[in-house]
Amino acid sequence: MTWSDMQPLLTQGTYDTLYMVLWSTVVTVLGGLPLGLLLVLTDTGGLLQNRPVNKVVGVIVNIGRSLPFIILLIFLIPVTTAIVGTFIGPTAMIVPLAIGAIPFFARLVETAVREVDHGLVEAVESMGGGIPTLVWKVYLPQALPSLVAGVTTTVITLIGYSAMAGAVGGEGLGSKAITYGYQRFETGFMIATVVVLVLVVTVIQLLGDVVVRLLARRGRTA
Repeated sequence: MTWSDMQPLLTQGTYDTLYMVLWSTVVTVLGGLPLGLLLVLTDTGGLLQNRPVNKVVGVIVNIGRSLPFIILLIFLIPVTTAIVGTFIGPTAMIVPLAIGAIPFFARLVETAVREVDHGLVEAVESMGGGIPTLVWKVYLPQALPSLVAGVTTTVITLIGYSAMAGAVGGEGLGSKAITYGYQRFETGFMIATVVVLVLVVTVIQLLGDVVVRLLARRGRTA
């Protein structure tokens, strides 16, 4: 396979991968952020202290994190079909990608929020600050660098998930690698696919690190 043959396949595969990862990241953040905050707020000493709820949410998150993605992908085929109308293609893959990543991101959010200075939290509570004030004025601003680092880690994880999704009807670089690299024994194309994935992950990690450093620097000078 020549470079002129590889280029359109790699371009389309990269586009499909970024499409799946972008939208599944949006859904993951929208679902995982409140879930992680709920784990903190319902824990012992939290404003919504409720141990039964905390335990139930924790168990759900742990189960979601423990399931291998390829198994979750197959298990969610009926759900994906009900939501999207099909379980094949990049749009359909957003559903299992997001569901698989939400528990992972929720734990990262929980960890980031727990790192917030407890003295600051107590000061806001003593001044009558409620849950909205605590979340929007303390937890999220103070944990923002760690949250951005968590989003970066989640995006990279989703890229790995999207490559596995290529094995069961998903598009993207994973699908192209399986179809043209593995099944047709095109070693050169397989190597090219790996190189593109490494470059994409590297760029995302570098961008995430830059944003984290800028936020941390702004926090120190504020």
